Amino acid sequence: MDEIFDELIKFQTERDWKKFHTPENLAKSISIEAAELLEHFQWQKDYNSSEVAEELADVLIYCLYMADAMNFNVKEIILNKIKKNAIKYPVDKSKGNALKYMEL
Repeated sequence: MDEIFDELIKFQTERDWKKFHTPENLAKSISIEAAELLEHFQWQKDYNSSEVAEELADVLIYCLYMADAMNFNVKEIILNKIKKNAIKYPVDKSKGNALKYMEL
């Protein structure tokens, strides 16, 4: 993961883009790219997996830039979220179903 993050920051730095990568702009970009990802599944069940992979990469890249802009430790925030979700979705109540935690 560190190697990927280092490559992204190098790419960003070489182009002097950090000044554009504000939390607000990155949040917009994440949403836009997520919509482009969703577009591959609109109206049909078939999709081009290489195109989906590219859109997913765009979403992930912007998410990593957002973490950097907000000084978040990606590993830490993900592990914290998993802990919170473990409380909201205990295995004995949530295993095998898609109910929202309020419905368990």
